[in-house]
Parts: sequence; structure tokens; C-alpha cells
Amino acid sequence: MSTTQRPRHAQWESLFCLQDGPALPLQQRLRLSVVQAILDGRLPLGAPLPSSRELAKVLGLSRNTVTAAYVQLVDDGFLDARPRSGVFVTMNARTTEVRQNEPGRQGAKPAGLPPDWSSRVLRSLADQRTLSKPDRWSAYPYPFVYGTYDPQLFPTEAFRECCVHSLARSHLPHWTPDFEVNDVPDLIQQIRLRLLPKRGVFALQEEILITVGAQHAYYLLAEALFDETQRVGLEEPGHPHARNSFSLRKPRCVPVAVDAEGLVVETLPALDYVFVTPSHQSPTTATLSMRRRALLLKLAEQQDFVVIEDDYEAENLYQGEPMPALKSMDKSGRVIYVGSVSKSLSPSLRLGYIVAPRALIAELRELRHAMVRHPSAFLQHAYALFLSLGHHDAHARKVNQAMQERMALVARALAQYLPDFEFQLPSGGASVWVRAPDWIDSSELALMARSHGVLIEAGEVFFISPPYPCPYFRLRLSSIAADQIGEGIRALGTAVDELAQARGTRRRSALPARP
Repeated sequence: MSTTQRPRHAQWESLFCLQDGPALPLQQRLRLSVVQAILDGRLPLGAPLPSSRELAKVLGLSRNTVTAAYVQLVDDGFLDARPRSGVFVTMNARTTEVRQNEPGRQGAKPAGLPPDWSSRVLRSLADQRTLSKPDRWSAYPYPFVYGTYDPQLFPTEAFRECCVHSLARSHLPHWTPDFEVNDVPDLIQQIRLRLLPKRGVFALQEEILITVGAQHAYYLLAEALFDETQRVGLEEPGHPHARNSFSLRKPRCVPVAVDAEGLVVETLPALDYVFVTPSHQSPTTATLSMRRRALLLKLAEQQDFVVIEDDYEAENLYQGEPMPALKSMDKSGRVIYVGSVSKSLSPSLRLGYIVAPRALIAELRELRHAMVRHPSAFLQHAYALFLSLGHHDAHARKVNQAMQERMALVARALAQYLPDFEFQLPSGGASVWVRAPDWIDSSELALMARSHGVLIEAGEVFFISPPYPCPYFRLRLSSIAADQIGEGIRALGTAVDELAQARGTRRRSALPARP
């Protein structure tokens, strides 16, 4: 190689350095490096690229790999192949906005003052309390927190199989069209025939709407039904995501007490709507008794209010038969049912649904269309296959078995390391609601626990009007391995001891020595 070639080869090697990405084929990694060089301005518009033979030699790739990447980039408008001249960056490879702001570009407009967004934003949730995790939450050894992917339980092969089947040519017509206001019929059928009947609910196709998770359902209902005049009863403590989604339309949120039987129905104030999580109340895990379910529906008719039922963790039951859904007992169309098909699998899949009278579903379809058109049709179709092949049922059994094991472990650990704390094991679900001694504020404890590698969900976020100090907190068991639970609760006990020492408070018993 001549001395004139070496600098040029070094230039190409530096410019097209393949980024680490073991999940991406070499062709895609090369495409990524070329596109990034163009968008960053390191490869100017109109600039020539090395031949496929030359670049393959420089990067140690096969010529076919480079040629295939070039062909794809030409098809996508980034490169232009000129006969007997070579390959060049097209003049419109970068956006007008990017080109307009290139350094030295003639006629570029000077930047003006930005808008004052604090005065322009009319509906903000920035000041609302909500569930959140630290940015690097997975680095903590003892994460008792919500909404995470569990690699030990995720049915990787089964879900991959369904995704691969959905991509088969014979299945493409089932999900590739534009559904506009509609949903993938296969998923609607699976929900109608497999999921809802287990909860005693029977619905027509026109009475079901697919959402991007349960939180999307809350938002749609708030947009359609709430304004400043509506009185909405919320469980106290209750689900912060529902509370925050509803609050955007500023209804009058009325706290309704919760006890060991769930929502206290006997003393309901005058309401227009009431939101309830009857299967496993969020966050206390209490199950709404049959007596109160019947009374709630009777009062809804007598007082003319509507019940929004989130059937939260209904499938996660350890023993016995589940209570019937409120929707299954509804004879007058007063219950709006919110469900999720992805929560036990992975919350990141974001698939939920609403069951309601067809007149309301029709309105919600138009509202959803204006917002997101419809949830991913590919994901809907893949999940319909997941349901039809029995993977959902098998996975639910596996999750229930794992959660039951973790519940037993956390109960033993709490009794051993935190004997002065109160808790009641739930009949299902994936969390334990804990009451600390009255001198403890759980937000303060959560900060102290982080220094010991423990993440807990401080109770303040679950209340409309939290007590102070707030001694309640939630331990979620879906994110922590079973063999970490005992040591995690022990570390939490150490944090409590340090907090007691700082306060000059004597605990009921000392922390046992490490075995």
C-alpha cells in the first residue's frame, strides 16, 4: 500500500468505525455508521464514498455486506449511485432544518428568544406525585419496585414464536392494513372468548377497545367524561397513575377510605364516578368483599353514578376462586371495565383494553384515533397468537407459583428482621403493603434504604392527602429474585436501625446477627 493510500484508508476506517452492537448484523451496523456520519455532518452532502471493494478491505468485511448496505442506503435516499463515477451522499440526505443551521451556511437565520413554556403549558403533571424509580434502578441489588421485566419469568421462546408467526407472509394481511379506528379482530376475539369469560364478563366486539396499557385507558376516559364539575371518588390510598391521568381534566377528586374489605362503600359521598380496584386493591392488596360489591352496584343505580373498575392483578390468585368482576354483576351498564393483557408478561408491551357500552366505546374510538390512531397492530396480532396458543395461561400459572414463593420468603424475612412492622399477606398479586411504626416516615426510610442497596415504594405517593409522617410503604416482588428477598429485607432492617439511632428511638427488638 502506498503512503498516499494509508491516510485515506485511515480516514475511512475512522469515519465508518462499526459501533458495538452484537444484536445487529454487520450490514446494519455499517448502515448505522454511514447514516450517523451523514447526519452528524462528518460526511458532507455530495461527498464521495469509497468503493464497496475498498471499504470492505478497510473494515475487514465481505464485499457483499458492504454492497448490500450501499444498496439499502441508496433505496432510502441517503446515497446516490452514479454509473462509472461511484457512490455519493445525496444533496437532500439531511433535513432542511439541519442544513439550514450548518456552520457558515449563507442566509441562516439567527436564533430568536424561545417561547416561555411555563406560561404556555395549560395542563401539567410536573408537580404531581407519582411512582418513579431511580435512573439506574437495576443496579440496586434489592429492587422492591413496580413495573419491570423479570428475565426469570418472561416466556422468551413462546413470545418470539408468536412474533415470528406474525411476520410470516400468510399473516401479514391480518395486521398490516391501516385499521384507523378499529382493532385487530383476532385480539378482540381472544379477549372476548378467553379472558373476559374467566371474569364472568361477556361482551360484544363493539363493546371492546384496545388501549396502549391501562394508563392510556384512564387518560381516554378522563378526556371523554371529566371536567371541573365532575365528582370522582378515588380510593384512599389508591392508584397514583389513575389519579394523575384523571387530574388533567381537573375533576373534583373525592377520597374514599379503604379497609380490610376494600373500598368503604357504606359511607360513599355524592359522586358522578368512582374508581375502584376490587380484585387486589392498589396499593393495600385488599379484596373488595361480595357484600360491598353488591352494595356498590346498588348505590350506583340509586344515586346515578358510574363505576370505573380496574381489574388489577385479577389473574394473580394463589388459591381458591377469584371474586367475580364488578362488570359481571352489572345489570344496568354502569360499570366501565379496564383490563390489561401485558402486565404479568411485561409492562413495556403496553396493551390494555376497555369494556363499556357501545355508545361510549364509539366515542373513545374517535378520541383514540385523534391521539394515537390505534395501538400497534403487529403487537396486537402477536399477542392474539400468544393467547390462542395457550401461552398466556401457562405463563400466568408460572407467575403465580413464583409470586407465591416470593410472598412466603418476604413474610419470613419481615417477621425476622422487622418484627415491629405490620403487614397482611394478600391472596394474590405481587406486592405487600407494610405499615412501619408511627415514628417512621417512609419517604425518609426510602432514602436511607437506598444507601443499603434497597428500593421501596414510599407510601406518600398513593394518597391524595398523605398523613405525616406517612408510615406506609409497598414492597413489589416482581422485580427481585427470590434468593435476594431475605438479604434485601435484612438490609432494610439495617436502614431502620440507622434511622432509629439518628432519631434516638429504641426499637422493639434488635436486628439479629448475620448468620
